[in-house]
Amino acid sequence: MEASSWPSKAKVDEIRKTVAELSARSADEVKIVISPYRICPLGAHIDHQGGTVTAMTIDKGILLAFVPSGDSQVLLRSGQFKGEVRFSVDQILLPRNEIIESAQKSNVELDEECKWGTYARGAVYALQRRGNKLTQGIIGFICGSEGLDSSGLSSSAAVGVAYLLAFERANNLAVPHIENIEYDRLIENEYLGLKNGILDQSAILLSSYGCLTCMNCKTKEHKLIRLPKYQFHDNGTQKAYKILLASSGLKQALTSNSGYNSRVAECRESARLLLHASGNEVMEHVLSNVEPESYELHKCKLDPTLAKRAEHYFSEEVRVKKGLEAWASGKLEEFGKLISASGLSSIQKYECGCEPLIQLYEIILRAPGVYGCRFSGAGFRGCCIAFVDAARAEQAASFVRTEYRKAQPELIGQISPEKAVIICDAGDCARVI
Repeated sequence: MEASSWPSKAKVDEIRKTVAELSARSADEVKIVISPYRICPLGAHIDHQGGTVTAMTIDKGILLAFVPSGDSQVLLRSGQFKGEVRFSVDQILLPRNEIIESAQKSNVELDEECKWGTYARGAVYALQRRGNKLTQGIIGFICGSEGLDSSGLSSSAAVGVAYLLAFERANNLAVPHIENIEYDRLIENEYLGLKNGILDQSAILLSSYGCLTCMNCKTKEHKLIRLPKYQFHDNGTQKAYKILLASSGLKQALTSNSGYNSRVAECRESARLLLHASGNEVMEHVLSNVEPESYELHKCKLDPTLAKRAEHYFSEEVRVKKGLEAWASGKLEEFGKLISASGLSSIQKYECGCEPLIQLYEIILRAPGVYGCRFSGAGFRGCCIAFVDAARAEQAASFVRTEYRKAQPELIGQISPEKAVIICDAGDCARVI
């Protein structure tokens, strides 16, 4: 596989020109943050429990062109949303829920400008929260790969990372990637109130082209595992893979869906009961603190719902381990089967998904050349991702478009045909150019 060609030179030149005109500065002064979307082949729904996960980025994502504003003011425009976002980096920002509560008490309606600027404010909040003094705002233009917002590819984390990198560069802050993982967690957990783990931002910041990123969400340790360069089919042709993204047409932000946070709470409750049964109740109530042997001994004490959540966690840990071995050996078929098993466990044990997503998952599994498939993201809306034989990717994409249109004509009708199923390559980490 060749290195990713995203973003194109034409797109980079276009957004540089946009910011140059907006700021009355030279295009040469404009910096661009490239913040890719991520997929999680294995390690579904266990990052918030300190589990081990796998991830990689794709050649699609967020682009943020910017220049330092010369003062504390921030001015942002978007390729997807109307209006401008304006605020000052020397303001003391409050968490989003406090802003909403204050607006409700005052009978003030938050406009769309405030909503799409949330992650920019969240980035400033996170930097302030950790004692960074910001004096420079930015003048910027942000845009994402078309048709992939709310798709379960962590577009929100990509946006948060993009703003962090831009504000840090404008203020000459040298922040290690590991620290930015924590900063983006502050945006999601504290500023927005979403109880997710660190998988998304870790993948976006730590990935490397051609590698599978393995992240231990408990210890924060990570490693990059490269697919062997030369692997062959039985007929002697060289193996290569593509990544298929198939949209369900469902769009809903996680912050407006209680299903995600309730699943996290259920996992923590199962951990609490298992730790109590094993005499370790003082430990943090996450499933990574429960030894597999202790789980097997005491799982009978969990009610049916909590038992399912715990079973998903421990079986997914096993799939991750086997998947890493398969990837390192170049066994794409075996790797794919584990991905599909992860998808099935997400449906049956973690109980996420809905009829359209499950239909899409089942359709993709029947498509020619597909190694494996699962939901992308939290599984309450968005898309499915699949690894597919590169030689059969177009054929697989055509099959999925046709069959999903039969199953969900109304939902697929909301998506432009060229965006319903997209063929991607692996990407690289977030960076400033």
